[in-house]
Amino acid sequence: MKFNKKLQNIKNYEAGKPIELVVREFGIEPKDIVKLASNENPYGCSVKVQKGVCDIASKMAMYPDDSMMKLKEGLAKRFSVAQDELIIGSGSDQVIEFIMHAKADENSKILINSVTFAMYEIYAKHVGAEIIRTQSQKHDLNEFYTLYKEHNPDIIFLCTPNNPTGDAINTQEMMSFLQKIDNDTLVVVDGAYMEYAEFKDNAKKVTPKELIAKFDNVIYLGTFSKAYGLGGMRVGYGIATKSIIQELYKLRPPFNITTLSLEAASIALEDIDFVNESIKLNFEEMKRYEEFAKAKKIDIIESYTNFVTLCFDETKKSSDIAASLLQKGMIVRDLSGYGMNAIRVTVGTHDQNDRFFALIEELL
Repeated sequence: MKFNKKLQNIKNYEAGKPIELVVREFGIEPKDIVKLASNENPYGCSVKVQKGVCDIASKMAMYPDDSMMKLKEGLAKRFSVAQDELIIGSGSDQVIEFIMHAKADENSKILINSVTFAMYEIYAKHVGAEIIRTQSQKHDLNEFYTLYKEHNPDIIFLCTPNNPTGDAINTQEMMSFLQKIDNDTLVVVDGAYMEYAEFKDNAKKVTPKELIAKFDNVIYLGTFSKAYGLGGMRVGYGIATKSIIQELYKLRPPFNITTLSLEAASIALEDIDFVNESIKLNFEEMKRYEEFAKAKKIDIIESYTNFVTLCFDETKKSSDIAASLLQKGMIVRDLSGYGMNAIRVTVGTHDQNDRFFALIEELL
C-alpha cells in the first residue's frame, strides 16, 4: 500500500514514557514510580477545576460549544485582546499544525533553533518544507537574522522559554529582531512556559497584546498544559491579528476541544492563586537542583521553566543514566536524540525531588 511520500522521513514524536508502561515493563508498583519527563505540573490542577469538571460531567453526551465563548472571553480579558484575535487548539501543538498548513508548502523554508521543540520540524515535514537550523544551542538572534537574510524563510519559530533547554530570550532583544523581519515572514513566538519566565524575570516577559499591536506578522502561542496543570485536557491557544486568525480558522476542525476541556481551562484561567503558588514552589525546588548540580560539578542550563537540563561530560552517557533511572522507577527525558549529552528533569514536588537526588546519587 502506498502512502504520502512526505511521511517517509518523519520520525514519530516520542512523548515521556507513561507510568502504566513502566509498571508493565519493570514490574514496579505504580506508587513507586515518579514521572519527571513531560513537564506536567506536579501539583496537579486547581481543586476548583476538578469540581467544575465533575459538575458538568453529565454534558459529555452533547457536542461542545464550538464558539468556545466562555474560554475566549476569559482569554480576551486576561490578555486584553479581542476574541477574533484568538484561536484555540487541542494543545498548542494543533495551532502549530494549523500555522504550518496555512503558511508553508514544499517550496517553503522554516527557520528554527538547533535544539528546540520537535513538533516544529515534524509539522514542517508534513508539508514538505525545508528546515533551516541555527548552530547555536541557545537562541542567538544575530544568527537567526543572518540565516533569515540568507534563506528568506516563510516561518520563523522562536521558543521562549525554550523546550528542551529551559533558557529564554530577552524580550527587548526579541522585539528589536522582529522589527527587522519582513511582513511576509510569519514569526511564531511559542510561550508555552511563559508563566514561569515572567515570574522569574520580568525582562523575559512577552505581552501578547503588545506583540501583535506592533507586528502583524507575529503569532503568540500559549497552553494550559504546564502552569495550569491541564496536560491531560489538551488546550492551547494562539493570539494574533484578526487576518492571521481568520486564515487559521479555515483549517480548524469542528468541535476540536471537548466540553470538559473547555470548562477546565475556563476555570483554571480564573484560579490565578493556584497558578502562582505552583510557580513559586517550582522555583523554590529548582534551587535544590542548582545546588545539587554545583556540588556534583554537573553543568545545568539556567531555566525559566518548570524543568531543568543537566548536561554531563564525556565520562557519562545521558542515555545510560536515563535508562538506569527508569529501571528504578524514575522517568526523565534523555536528550541524546537532540544531540545533547543531557537529561531533562521536570521539577517535581519536594518528595519527588528527594527521590531523584537519591537515585542519581547512586548512579554517579
